[in-house]
Amino acid sequence: MIEVEHLTRVFRTYKKQPGFWGGVKGLFHRQFDEVAAANDISFSINEGEFVGFLGPNGAGKTTTLKMLSGLIYPTSGRARVAGHDPSQRATAYRRLFALVLGQKNQLWWDLPAIESFHLLRHIYGLDAADYRKTLDELVDLLGVREKLSTQVRELSLGERMKMELIAALLHRPRVLFLDEPTIGLDVVSQRAVRQFLRDYNRRYRVTILLTSHYMADIKELCERVIVIHRGRKIYDGDLARLDTPGSQGKIIRFAPSGSGFPADWRPLSGTATRDAEGNFTVHVHSAQVVAVSQQILAAGPVADITIEDVPLEDIIAELFTAAR
Repeated sequence: MIEVEHLTRVFRTYKKQPGFWGGVKGLFHRQFDEVAAANDISFSINEGEFVGFLGPNGAGKTTTLKMLSGLIYPTSGRARVAGHDPSQRATAYRRLFALVLGQKNQLWWDLPAIESFHLLRHIYGLDAADYRKTLDELVDLLGVREKLSTQVRELSLGERMKMELIAALLHRPRVLFLDEPTIGLDVVSQRAVRQFLRDYNRRYRVTILLTSHYMADIKELCERVIVIHRGRKIYDGDLARLDTPGSQGKIIRFAPSGSGFPADWRPLSGTATRDAEGNFTVHVHSAQVVAVSQQILAAGPVADITIEDVPLEDIIAELFTAAR
């Protein structure tokens, strides 16, 4: 459904020297900086896949989504989405994708959301019966029927994002680009949006490319992730197979019972820290979990012990550090 080959976008910005005379000099001898927001990125996504697109701020995620949407043109390379070249901005292509930017609104701020939906119906030339059927389904799935006649400016952030998703899906796109759709939402709203996206993807096999800084979004929605750093792709594969030392480790947390546990205890392998309340946190390789757990239980009485995976946030951060 999506094919990207050596996609590159270079931004050229004027570098002004400080002060009045610096501005005067710039009239005759300009200096420019060139920054590759996307640098030789290649990947392909099959129909119906739900793929996470990760990277730190400034990595080039939004730039890539905008190139795939036809909003900006690549400096070099090529992209194909459902057989179309996004840079051509053909009407047929614009009818089969949708872009949702978590920090930008597409709805009219001073009008009720239903008015914007009516406008979108006419923009896309949707049949009245199909439009009503789709709208009713989306409104019920997201639970916002009673808010359709409320001004967008009066809606909560979570309600506005649900309305934005409805606006994006009214024309039944085959491809959906989501740029941080849960940013700023409370936990309940995040969960509702994630549940909706998961169900909608499974029901209609919509191809979704999602960027998010909330690792809960990625964990719950995506089996595959593409990670970029400074415009370059550094990982593309299954979420469960992120290959870093951190991904091969475990975290053992335990609370000693009473004063019988040695205060200077150290694990056979890995590293251990102790907090002010006397509880230990041990970072250990997966292969050594059993041995270290046995060592802990043999060292003294333990009130509680848990074994956890290394947080996905730490694994991703380790990838970024290694790519510098």
